[in-house]
Amino acid sequence: MEDAMNIGQAAKATGISAKMIRYYEDSGLIGPVARTASGYRVYGPRDIHTLGFIKRSRDMGFSVERIGGLLQLWRDRSRHSADVKRMALEHVAVLQQRIAELQDMVATVQTLADCCAGDERPDCPILSDIATGAPLHSPAGGKRLAKGSRGRARACQKTPE
Repeated sequence: MEDAMNIGQAAKATGISAKMIRYYEDSGLIGPVARTASGYRVYGPRDIHTLGFIKRSRDMGFSVERIGGLLQLWRDRSRHSADVKRMALEHVAVLQQRIAELQDMVATVQTLADCCAGDERPDCPILSDIATGAPLHSPAGGKRLAKGSRGRARACQKTPE
């Protein structure tokens, strides 16, 4: 194979670490690659192209499981674009949920920072809230909680200076 690359070269060409390339191979995202007589992996242009697809998908936040589905659709020339669009829109919903969760975290931390005197005193509402507060998100369902440390943070009143 003229265009063959070893794993280090493939990692450099794709921006994916050698460890992650092995993981993607083990998880089935890329098929078993050719090997040299001494057992070293050899990546051809098709493998590099697939790794590029995986990298771009990961950069967009798709999970390894979802990337597997995207790869199946990508390889299937009889696919329906409606299936690809459905996966993309489902991912948009996941990203929007993550954004909402991050915005809640920002608001909580900002409010707590606003409540902290930031001087020489040892008392700190930030540490107090972290130590005693309820989780921002329910561990079971991942849904945002209406009350908890966000409510306590908003209730914090600065004393007049």
